[in-house]
Amino acid sequence: MSRRGWMLFALMSVLWGIPYLLIKVAVESVSVPMVVFARTALGALILLPLAIRAGRLDVVRRHWLPLLVFTAVEILGPWALLSDAENRLTSSMTGLLIAAVPIIGVVLARLTGDAERLGPVRWAGLLVGLAGVGVLAGPHLGGGSAWAIGEVMLVALGYAIAPMIATRRLQDLPSLHMAAFALAIAALAYTGPAVATWPSAMPDGRVLAALVALGLVCTALAFIVFFELIREVGTSRGMVFTYVNPAVAVVAGVVFLDEPLTGTIIASFVLILGGSVLATARRSASADPDPLPDNDATAYAHDPAAEPAPEPAPEL
Repeated sequence: MSRRGWMLFALMSVLWGIPYLLIKVAVESVSVPMVVFARTALGALILLPLAIRAGRLDVVRRHWLPLLVFTAVEILGPWALLSDAENRLTSSMTGLLIAAVPIIGVVLARLTGDAERLGPVRWAGLLVGLAGVGVLAGPHLGGGSAWAIGEVMLVALGYAIAPMIATRRLQDLPSLHMAAFALAIAALAYTGPAVATWPSAMPDGRVLAALVALGLVCTALAFIVFFELIREVGTSRGMVFTYVNPAVAVVAGVVFLDEPLTGTIIASFVLILGGSVLATARRSASADPDPLPDNDATAYAHDPAAEPAPEPAPEL
């Protein structure tokens, strides 16, 4: 990988690793709808003019229905659930639970007709990754924490479904257009709830900075960097950064929010990430070194999610 590729890779690892920290800060003072609205509106404000200037709006019109479904399972539901869950969970724990997305993606791919056979290594990866989720979530399955963990697992499910929609129904839609219009749709959907829950007093500078960073840095800038990374190194290599995001989430929570770094967190991190790597391993060692064209299925083709469904998807 080129020096530019490594720089973009490192940048993406941070840009989609710190949203959990920023969400945790924001939900302390503003409502969940306000957090989602701020992030989507600011992201759309930057990306939508770029998409309109690029043209090809007829493609967006032709794919409006799958784009709506994609937006629902990637942004509308997940970003609200994630923000609400972080009222009760630490940002590091949330980031680690989301790391199960590739494992869920493998299972869904098999259930929806993926012809690729799962060998012993990939089955082992599924079991190891699920064990990691159990180690992390088990001690918290009581009271409000159980509800919050359920919310995060629904987010992971949405992040696993979204790339499948992107690769199977939105192949002709350019990456930039998909991200820009999905964010615009979500911003419109959350305008009413955000106005209804508008804070009575101006949040402090720390919270405002978190909201701005979520929208401009972790959404708009992140997508621009992501597109450049995929063009530079190709999808298969580029998407490996999704394995680094949980580590960034844990470190950010420990350093900036004084969240605990326990043996359970370390053990679950090793199990979940190790299981994800094994579960999404390809039978062939060949990589995809060629950059993809701009209309490749995309920013998600994760995150969580994109690419063939078994691979990890980026989180928006």
